[in-house]
Amino acid sequence: MKTLGVVLVTVSLILSVLIGLTVAARRGGAAGEAVRQRAVIGLSMDTLKEARWQRDRDLFAKRAGELGAEVMVLSANSDDIRQAQDVQSLIASGVDAIVIVPHDGRAMAKSVQDAKAAGIPVIAYDRLITDCELDLYITFDNVRVGELQARYLVDHLPTPGKGRIVRLYGSPTDNNAKLFKQGQDNVLGPLIERGDIQVVHEDWVMNWEPQNAKKIMNAAINKVGDAFDAVLASNDGTAGGAIQSLLEEGLAGKKLVTGQDADQVACQRLVAGTQTMTVYKPITHLATRAAELAVSLARREVIIARDALDNGRGQVPAVFLDVIALDKGNLDTVIQDGFHTREEVYGK
Repeated sequence: MKTLGVVLVTVSLILSVLIGLTVAARRGGAAGEAVRQRAVIGLSMDTLKEARWQRDRDLFAKRAGELGAEVMVLSANSDDIRQAQDVQSLIASGVDAIVIVPHDGRAMAKSVQDAKAAGIPVIAYDRLITDCELDLYITFDNVRVGELQARYLVDHLPTPGKGRIVRLYGSPTDNNAKLFKQGQDNVLGPLIERGDIQVVHEDWVMNWEPQNAKKIMNAAINKVGDAFDAVLASNDGTAGGAIQSLLEEGLAGKKLVTGQDADQVACQRLVAGTQTMTVYKPITHLATRAAELAVSLARREVIIARDALDNGRGQVPAVFLDVIALDKGNLDTVIQDGFHTREEVYGK
């Protein structure tokens, strides 16, 4: 067994080097070309409407600044055409690297190829961009997010392992939403097959909008009344929409509701008891690490990535970060990490 462990580690290290060299090879420009003293990073964001993405932007820009780089931030307000225009603007500005949080991972493929043609390396941030030659993908383990949500739900049902649930998937244009569902299905699939778990209503929430989640939750209640035990919501925004519907029906706090992102308002709902759990993704780690990688690519430095993911065009070097299931019992984790203050969470 010890010999096998050494072989696996050796293979892992070899793969890491190979993937790292692949990142270097995919970059535009020759290895010896001159790089400007102060790197300029383009950050193309899907939206800044949610507090979570404002935090990503601020943390990313702060870390890049500490490393001596400048960041140009553009937000598309969930508009694919506008985001493509934003990337074209960054290319025309001659940035040294581009980081994209895509609204639609498939729609951004051409923009990535345009950047590549201009010799500009591209990182997909938290959401995969498919069918293109990406230099790097950095995200949390999104399948694991879905597994944590579903496992928590199953274990905390009134009768653990059995119950009737409503499922609110994420936006169908976001590849992460499919990965969250995949993780949820890993846990729920066998239980649904046996009939232990019944999905009484389910739907995709366009653009992750809380008002769309509320409409779906309204439809579920119109369909089955209060004859369900839990709501498997794929993020805190959709959980908030569902909870608004539950509040109007006098059901808030009586039904288990999952979430994800550990948004400030979601943490407050955990304290109030209207939301049961969320998944804490240490955004500080993601944003700061992405900034470090972006600056390295901008300076034409070699990056070592230990993982890879197929995006439909080929294997993309990837960096995956871990996540934490969070409920009222371990809520102080976000305070200890400096993600939220005690006052923001508890109001005192």
